[in-house]
Amino acid sequence: MDLATLKALKPAEYSEAADGYRSTSDMASTAKDRIDNQIAVAMRNHLKGEAATAAVKQLGKLSQNFHYIQAQCGLIGTALEAFSYEMEAARRKLDAALENARAANLTVNSDGSVTYPPGGEKGEDGKTPGGGTVSGLTDGTASAVGRQAANFAPNPHHRLAQDCADLIATALKEATEADKKWAPKLRALKADDDLTVSDADWADTSSDTKGVTQAGKQYLDSLPQPPKDGSPKENAEWWKELSAEERAAWVSMRPSTVGGLDGLPSTVRDEANRIVLDTTRGRMQMELNSIPAPPANKWTWVTVGGYPSKVRTNEWMGWYREYGDRYTQLNQSLKGMGYIQDRFDRTGVGGLPEAYLLGFDPKGLDDGKVVIANGNPDTADHVAVYVPGTYAGLEKIGEGEDHGDIGRGEKLWAESSKLSPGQSVSTITWLDYNTPDSIFPQATNGKYAEEGGPRLYEFLQGNREAHENASGSTAHTTVIGHSYGSTVVGVSAQSASWSDPEAVDDYIFAGSPGVQADHAADLGTSTNHVWAMGGPWDDQVVRQGGRLMGLGDNLTIPTDESFGGNIMKSDSGGHSGFWDNESQSLRNQAAVITGKYHRVELE
Repeated sequence: MDLATLKALKPAEYSEAADGYRSTSDMASTAKDRIDNQIAVAMRNHLKGEAATAAVKQLGKLSQNFHYIQAQCGLIGTALEAFSYEMEAARRKLDAALENARAANLTVNSDGSVTYPPGGEKGEDGKTPGGGTVSGLTDGTASAVGRQAANFAPNPHHRLAQDCADLIATALKEATEADKKWAPKLRALKADDDLTVSDADWADTSSDTKGVTQAGKQYLDSLPQPPKDGSPKENAEWWKELSAEERAAWVSMRPSTVGGLDGLPSTVRDEANRIVLDTTRGRMQMELNSIPAPPANKWTWVTVGGYPSKVRTNEWMGWYREYGDRYTQLNQSLKGMGYIQDRFDRTGVGGLPEAYLLGFDPKGLDDGKVVIANGNPDTADHVAVYVPGTYAGLEKIGEGEDHGDIGRGEKLWAESSKLSPGQSVSTITWLDYNTPDSIFPQATNGKYAEEGGPRLYEFLQGNREAHENASGSTAHTTVIGHSYGSTVVGVSAQSASWSDPEAVDDYIFAGSPGVQADHAADLGTSTNHVWAMGGPWDDQVVRQGGRLMGLGDNLTIPTDESFGGNIMKSDSGGHSGFWDNESQSLRNQAAVITGKYHRVELE
């Protein structure tokens, strides 16, 4: 970049353009939400038939288009802001150099060199040291040598000119580097010329985000940073202090960071995590598409000892050794992401409220991270957090006709909403710990709960903080732990210190093998607000096994009278029936969630 171009450049114009792209992003977000939560909901509830189903499907594609516009325009806005920031820094250096030159009566030439006039003390020949012209140096060593030489020059204008020339050269160099860096990045932020948002488009957005984040590190580093290992309250304070421009930059460049911060508003976390979801899904699908399909001839017969045996073919085994593990991982992750999308698509069905994706990571600590809410927990009167147990994972999060662990949260919402007309309910499925993958030995080991309990505690504190900031009050909050999830909840309850504000009003344990405590009072709340229920058959195996394996302190589990909590009636047919439709077990949980304790039936 030459001097004339940098002098004519107006970095503020790029910042103004960034404002326009952010406005477009916001409009696309509003349009997407209206389609998902109003138009599509009305069509699902009032129109039936093939035409209606096809129309809702088309609306889903339109929603994705708007979401893509939202993400891409947000990214473009941040890229322009980062470019403006870097060019403004270069322009400030140039302006300072020009001002210094004017003050010293130096002449700045069109090529950036600086001419200085005669000056200084007359020499032995009676002549005043002559003037001259110097060019700027940007190399550190060369610049230092040039300044040293200027210091010994008899004309004092020489050093002033060299300093101005060096500053001009540095400004031009930085501006040129910024232009070369950002020009291809901005050109890359360009959509296909069609109306279909494909997996390739979202994979491209993932790549664009990485590119903009790397290129914009200088800009991002200049912004207020989230507190290191911050508490939910500290996270919330950081977010509140950011400008709209700074918030947009963090969401577009570091959506996984924003989406993972406890204490931030649920709407913000949802926006960030949906970007992570769609870009991750697009990237993984494209990677899966690049893997050769497994050979069709998977099996063959061989004769061993005179008997035929069915074995894998050499061709299939070769494919599996090279691609098998990754092929399985990708399919499982994509399956889980499909379950999350299915929940989004069922908004309005049976009155189901808008979903909020409060946490997402396809890997998590091992089994994937999914935290998804029915209704906004920041504004709800009653909030329930359901923690699943052994075998839970991203690939199973919405499995089966009842929609798996996501579906259990939906059932809790529906039953609780029936019990509390005029009040709002939000139910959350929380999967953010490494769940045991086997009954023995993993589910008999307390280490998974010891890892997950503090994470759950931070999430609950974050929910409390976000609710207070949004509503000026706290919600009535219930935490429900199923199976090994109850052990996680027990550890979480004991993670608080005496000075911590209470974020939980009631605890429910279903099919609990133990909560690492031998009395309800150890959980930091009144024993009247600790509830437990069990079932026969396989549930008995889990509960008694936990008792013997040490998950229950002193061989005590929550369904023991000696534990000191409320033992609720349960009509579950086994270890997994506590959320069956129209069941007493489900009604009891809803009564606790809504604070209607008189409707809970006890044993």
